[in-house]
Amino acid sequence: MLPELKIQQLRYVITVVDEGGFNAAAKRVHRTQPALSMAVRELEQRLGQDIFERGGKSQLTPFGQFCLPRFRELLGQHDRVVKDVVGQADGRQGHVHIATVPSVASRIMPPLLADFIERFPDLTISLHDENAHYVCQMVAQGEVDLGITSLWQSDDDLDYTHLFEDKVGVVCHRSHPLASRSSIDWQSLQGEKLIRNGTSRLLMGTEASELVENSAFYISNMISLIAMLEAGAGVTTLPQLAFPEHNANLCFIPLQEPDVVRRIGLVKASNRTLAPAAQIMEGFLLERLKDEPE
Repeated sequence: MLPELKIQQLRYVITVVDEGGFNAAAKRVHRTQPALSMAVRELEQRLGQDIFERGGKSQLTPFGQFCLPRFRELLGQHDRVVKDVVGQADGRQGHVHIATVPSVASRIMPPLLADFIERFPDLTISLHDENAHYVCQMVAQGEVDLGITSLWQSDDDLDYTHLFEDKVGVVCHRSHPLASRSSIDWQSLQGEKLIRNGTSRLLMGTEASELVENSAFYISNMISLIAMLEAGAGVTTLPQLAFPEHNANLCFIPLQEPDVVRRIGLVKASNRTLAPAAQIMEGFLLERLKDEPE
C-alpha cells in the first residue's frame, strides 16, 4: 500500500530548500523550527528514506534530490486544481449559457452583460436568441442554464420568476392616421388591416381578440414584418421592447383598452442545481431586472 503524502509536508521540504535552511523556512511558513523539523521527519519516516542529510539538515540526500522536482510538480498540479475548483465554487470562473427572446436580447442584455463581464471578468457567456417556446425548451433540455422568456405556461420541469411587464401597443407607419394619437383602444382598430405576428396571441382572451381572429395576415419574421409596416401594408401590435425604436418610419402607440402586457420572466430547470457561475448570473439578473421595466 502506497504511503499517503501530505501536501503541507511537501511544501515544507521545498521551502527549506528555497530558503536555505530550517530556521528561515520556519519563519516563512510561520511555524517554529522544531515543529517544521518534526513535520519533515514524519515525511521521511513515511517514505523510509532521509530527504535531508543528518549532519546538515538543509542539504538534500541523493533521494531528496530525486524527490524535489517531483514534489514541485505535484504541488504545482495541486495548487492549479485547488485554484480551479475554488474559482468554480465561488463563481469567479466558469461558462454561463443563456437563452432569451429576441427583444430582450437586443434591447436589455447588451448593457447588462457588459456590466456583468466588467464585474466578473473570468466568466464567459453564451447568449442564444430564440423564440419564447424554444427558450423554455432549451432550459428544460439542459442546453442552457437560464432563460428569459415570455408567454409563460406552467411547466413542472421549469421554475419561473417574474421579472417585469412589457406593455403592448399598436405599431404603424408615421403617415398613418392613427400615428398622431397618444394612446388607442381596440375599437379604433376596427377596419384596419391588422398584421398578426408571434406576439399577437397576447390579445387572445381580451376584448381585442376578434381583431386577431379576423386578421388576414400573419408574419412571424420581424424583418419581414417591419418591411410590411414600412410599406404601409397595415398595422400590427407589438410589446414595446420589440418595437424598433430607432426606425424613423414607424411609431408605437400604447394600447389602453384593453391594457395588455407581456410578462417577462426568468426560467431555470426545477430538477437541476445551477453551476456556481450560473447562480451568480441568476442573482445578477434578478437584482437588475426584477420589477424594473426598461
